[in-house]
Amino acid sequence: MELYKIYNEDCLITMGRMPNEFIDFVITSPPYDDIRNYNGFHFEFEKIAHELFRILKIGGIVIWVVADATVDGSETGTSFKQALFFKEKVGFRIHDTMIYYKNNPMPQTGKRYHQHFEYMFAFSKGSPKTFNPITEQTKYRGLANMKNRGKEGLLDYEKVPRTTEKKVGNVFFYSVGGGISTKDKIAYHHPAIFPEQLVYDQIYTWTNEGDLVYDPFMGSGTTAKVAHIMNRKWIGSEISKEYVEIANERLKNYTTNNLFTKK
Repeated sequence: MELYKIYNEDCLITMGRMPNEFIDFVITSPPYDDIRNYNGFHFEFEKIAHELFRILKIGGIVIWVVADATVDGSETGTSFKQALFFKEKVGFRIHDTMIYYKNNPMPQTGKRYHQHFEYMFAFSKGSPKTFNPITEQTKYRGLANMKNRGKEGLLDYEKVPRTTEKKVGNVFFYSVGGGISTKDKIAYHHPAIFPEQLVYDQIYTWTNEGDLVYDPFMGSGTTAKVAHIMNRKWIGSEISKEYVEIANERLKNYTTNNLFTKK
């Protein structure tokens, strides 16, 4: 397999050339429920889920970003159906159900609240081999009272340092839209792009430098850009020639600035 390349083909063809346990990490958002126009292409979900399990290394993670369309007044439930298929039919663990919360979503009509989020399922092949948690400062610092039982069985107290940092929660907040998700104007020729910060946060959490990242629905190239800037190897698949051209044109900017050189 050639690294640092977006293969213009069905991802099943790309994965079919990969050996078993080849990829460290996958992050993607598939064309679920035909919510947006992906140049008319559809995907074979069940085959793709099985192939992702085969090519992923033990301890690897798949981040699967999905939501549900509303059909005949009811949400489809596709997100839950896919998650259960990954677990019950393929062999993944549902390691975490995270939320991608949009601070500024498009307003919607109808008898329901505005849709602010998508699911970010973390499917693991066994126990995750890498976890670099994003942390935040705790509200309280200094010393805390801790109860301990002494030799006599009586409670006494001692002062211990408080932890100054804690892991963030599993709801991730991002603003989206023109000039916000990315500064690369050409990316907006694609109908649904990842916020770059979302990809950065997940790659940071589940991989280390030198790991191999794969996006089977590469779209405008956000995963490729962020992975490479973070010193991760990467491969992508994208069936739409138009989107591959958009992604490659976008990535040229980082070649010129020496930010996108093979390592």
